[in-house]
Order: sequence, then structure tokens, then C-alpha cells
Amino acid sequence: MSYLKFDKNLLINLDQSLTKEMLRTNQAGAYHCTSITGCNTRKQHGLLVIPVKEMDNRPHVLLSSLDETVIQHGAPFNLGLHRYSGGVYSPNGHKYIREFDCESVPRMTYRVGGVILTKEKIFISHENRFMIRYTLVEAHSPTTLQFRPFLAFRDANALCVANDRLNTECRDVTNGVACCLYDGYPTLYMQFSRKPEWHYEPHWYNGIEYFKDMERGVPYCEDLWVPGYFSIPIRKGETLIFSAGVNEVSPRSMAKTYEMEIASRTCRTSFYNCLKNAAKQFYLKDGDKEYIIASYPWTSVNARETFIALPGTTLAIHHREDFERIFATAADALGRYMDDEECDPRIDGIDLPDVPLWAVWAVQQYAKNYGKDETARRYAGIVGRIIDYIADGGHSNLGVDDNGLVATIGTGNPVSWMNSMLNGRPLIPRTGYLVEFNALWYNALMFAITLTEGMDEYASARERWQQLADRCRQSFIDTFLNDYGYLYDYVNGTYAEPSVRPNMAIAIGLDYSPLDRRQRKSVLDVVTRELLTPKGLRTLSPKSYGYNPFYVGSPEEREKAYFNGPARPWLIGFYADAYIRVFGMSGVSYIDRMLIGFEDEMSQGCIGSLSQLYDGNPPFTGRGAISQAVNVAEVLRTIRTLKKFNI
Repeated sequence: MSYLKFDKNLLINLDQSLTKEMLRTNQAGAYHCTSITGCNTRKQHGLLVIPVKEMDNRPHVLLSSLDETVIQHGAPFNLGLHRYSGGVYSPNGHKYIREFDCESVPRMTYRVGGVILTKEKIFISHENRFMIRYTLVEAHSPTTLQFRPFLAFRDANALCVANDRLNTECRDVTNGVACCLYDGYPTLYMQFSRKPEWHYEPHWYNGIEYFKDMERGVPYCEDLWVPGYFSIPIRKGETLIFSAGVNEVSPRSMAKTYEMEIASRTCRTSFYNCLKNAAKQFYLKDGDKEYIIASYPWTSVNARETFIALPGTTLAIHHREDFERIFATAADALGRYMDDEECDPRIDGIDLPDVPLWAVWAVQQYAKNYGKDETARRYAGIVGRIIDYIADGGHSNLGVDDNGLVATIGTGNPVSWMNSMLNGRPLIPRTGYLVEFNALWYNALMFAITLTEGMDEYASARERWQQLADRCRQSFIDTFLNDYGYLYDYVNGTYAEPSVRPNMAIAIGLDYSPLDRRQRKSVLDVVTRELLTPKGLRTLSPKSYGYNPFYVGSPEEREKAYFNGPARPWLIGFYADAYIRVFGMSGVSYIDRMLIGFEDEMSQGCIGSLSQLYDGNPPFTGRGAISQAVNVAEVLRTIRTLKKFNI
């Protein structure tokens, strides 16, 4: 039995099947994403969505969908599915689906009378090319397949409106046609492994709705261009491959390319393999540089999330070289910012004050996997440079005070990961001494001291770092630890923020915490009691003022809820680290049981991945981005930690 298989009963129930989405990427910025029925439910969905360099590398939907029609005895059976104005679904092709399996590649099985047809989708690695393989498993009479391409040629975050400015020309290419609707876009080549008959019948399909966007309170209706349809006869046992890409290919190479891609896939036969597969989907290779995309379907590269996600998406799945390449790209951008305050055009947020601290944390995870000596050889330089950069006041918004703590200003613009904004102002104005900033600072100092031990060139620096760490440790306890046994979220002058938030979990989960074991346990008890859910840690305790657990409604309503209740899976990594440090072996089985809540999500939301956030109250529904790098990464890192205990 397949780990990820859905039967007819679920698939024909649109209330259930349309909430389940699948995502495939080519590790070069392009992706394919839709619901498991093939019905697009958000504007970012599409068969071929690619970054266009001439348009700031933003993702653009070229091919929205491809409707297949089975012709038998002159009768058409359309396998497509779209939602039109008024909530009308047509042509209702989902009623022919018998099974969906995505263990290796997404595979749909249709039954139309005596016809059994399978459809398998695959993205070609590092190439803007998407392929579909059709196999006619059973047929008792002559069968013809028709294919109607729905074209968009628009920004993935915009919508298309019927117009007369498009280029309606479709020119012939080998076994297909090529189209380019608007100037500035690459040409889309649609080809088959066998020569089809092309019927040019241009037509606008108006009023296609995306109900996920409707739920989010954003524009949700568009028009799509269908230039015509392909027609190909097919016999029982035959296969047919469709290719959509930005370059023409030889039809003879399609079958070989398809098989090579299948052979390189990690089959999603377990919880771990699902997450491993999902982790690799976030890789982005561009020339000699490699990045981590923060989430899908919003495809930005973010500095903070790069460093947080890096250990889990690489080291936890034994991809050491990818860690080194991605870190090199991000460290180069960070170095240029430290030198000249130059912001990287590709990596957002390199100027944020906690980014250098997360970079050191990432190196620390490398050391735990490959040893102190190897890590020192590779990364002692960048670690020492970051520590001195902060200590010497190099960052314009992160200064070291006389008490050893680091301070930042976050009233005008948000500086931490809790960065929600409304009317141009931070909704959570964390400023002054932030609890996780200072915990990361102490951890970075102690790690740098340990990493450079025995290296004569760092002898004087280590003495300075130790003095800073000693001051920081005591000041941290005096500043953040309150009489109720937990940590203030931030302290600004005489004001101490009492809201119970998960940033304190980072402070107790780090290898070098300013708190002793007893203090860690006290904080851990509060986190467990008020923040822990089966989907991670709540961003605010239900007992704190302003708790809003449901990320729903208008954009304004969702922004207000963003960090005021919904749970974040990535925080489970620090919670697990803290729990095991406090309770030792007795805590290992508890953390293992905690992961069951994440395994349940493998067949929900984005199949085989984890959503950006989950409602803070039952049933803990997934919201936001359908696949988030830091979430996948930290659950993988936790699994790797448990494996060290033979769990």
C-alpha cells in the first residue's frame, strides 16, 4: 500500500479534495502546483510557473492547466475541472478519477466506461520544463485524446483579464506548437512524443474563480486564453508524453528524459522521506550560486529563513555539499553588507539585525555534524568576523550595551521574525532587548570561544568574547527572567513585555543558554502548558491579551492574527532541544510522540509538506504558504536528533 494514496470516495468529494494541493519544483525557481484533482484553487497555481529574469525573477504562470478529453464512439468525456463564476464547477472531470498516488510522482488514474487512463506528472530538474506521461491501460474500442491548453502569461500574484493585446499566433514546431502571448515573455513550447493534429480554435474562457483567494479576501476571478486543441489517437498499452517548456526539445528524447528524472526521485514512502523530498524542493540553483526559497507558492529568498532552514534542509538529510554551497552564497551577501551595508538583490532582509546571529547558529549545527576541527577550518573566520562586527558596533541597528546585552530599535520597522505590519507600523513593536536576540548573542559568543579553542590567532579575541559572554549571561537572567518563572519577550527601558510568546523557547533550546537547568525547566513548563500544540508552538498564549488563534478573514484580519495565536511548526526544533536537555533520555520518547501531529499533515494541505502556520485552536487547520522551508527543516532536524538516540 502506498504511503500517499487517495481513493475515489475522497477525490469526488470536492469539499475534501480541493483542499489538498501538490507541489513540484525544478530547483531552479520554477514550479508546478495545483489541487490533487487538477482544479486550480489559487492564482499561484499552474502547470508551468517560472521565474522571468527580465521581470525581477518574479514567478509567472505560463501554462495554467491542460484539459484532457477522451473520445470514444464519437462521444467526448472531458477530464478537466474548473470553477467558474457563481461556484459552478465544469466540466466535472473529477467524477472519472479512481485513484491519486504521489509516492514517486503525482499519478492519476481515470476510468471512463471501458477506458482506464493514467496520467503522471514530472518536473525536469534545473530546466523550465514540465512533462506529463499518459498511458492507456485499458480500452475496448478506438480511442482518441484531445488536449486544450489554458494559457495565462501573467505574474503569479496577478490575474488575467480578457483583452485584445495578446499575440494570438501559434507557430508549428516539431510535434506541437509554440506560443508567446505578450512581449517580454519567453516562448512556450508545447510538444508531444508523437505528432498530434493541431486545431486552431482561439477562445477566451471567462470567469474562472479561485476559491482559496476568495477566502483570503483578495481578487479571485480571471479569464484564460485557449488557442485551440491537440488531437492524438492512442491504442491500448501505448504511452504518450506531453512536454511544456521554454525551449524546443526532440520528441525522441522525451521518454529517456522522463525515466531519468523518475530514477532520481526520493520516493515518499515514509514520514521522513516525505520531508526529505519536500526539503529538496526548496533548493534554488542559479549559476554558481545556491539558495533556499523560503516558501511556496510565494517564492522569495529570505536571509533569516535561509540560515534557520539551512541545517534541516541539508545536514539532516546528509546533503553536506548543499549546506556549504548555500552557506557560501548567503555568507558572501552577509559579508558585503558588513563591509559596505550593501543589500543583496536576491536575498531579502540581509540587513536585519539578527541575521548574523542566525548565521553563527547555522555554523554551530554544521559543527555538531562534522566536528569542531573541520568547522573551524572552514568557518572560524566568518564566525569571528561576525562576533567582532557586532561587538564593535558595526551594525546600524544592533548595539552591545555595557551590560553585555544587544539592543535594537523595532518601533518604526519590525526587526524580528514577528514582522506583521498594519498601516505602515509594526503590530508587535518589539524593541530594546529582545529575548531571542540576546540568547542567540550569548550562544554565538560561547560557540565562537569553543570553536577557536587552541587557535593562537584568536587568543586575545577569545578573552574579549569571554568577558562579553560573562556580562551577557548575568544581565540576561536579571533582565528577562521574571518571578513567574518565564522570560519576558522584550525589555525596553523600564518596560518589560509580559506576553507569553515562543521566543523564550529559542532561548532555552540553544546549546549555550544563559539559564541553568532549573531555570530552563521553569521556562519549559510555561511553554508546554501555554504554547504547545500538535502543530508547533503558539505565537501567543491563550492567557495573554490579544490572543487570536484563527488566521482567517480579510487581509487586515489575518495580519492582526498572524503572530497572535497561530502555531508555527519550526519552533518545535528548539522546544525539542530544550526538552531533551532538561529531561535527558526520558524526554526522547515524548518528543517522538509529538511528531505524530506533523506526520498527520503529510496527507493534508500540501501533500508531503508542512504549511506556514496552523490555527492555534483545534482542529489546527493549516494556513498561509502551503510549503514552508523552516518548518520542514526543523522537523527534519528534530528527527535527526532523535535518531542519535536510536529512535
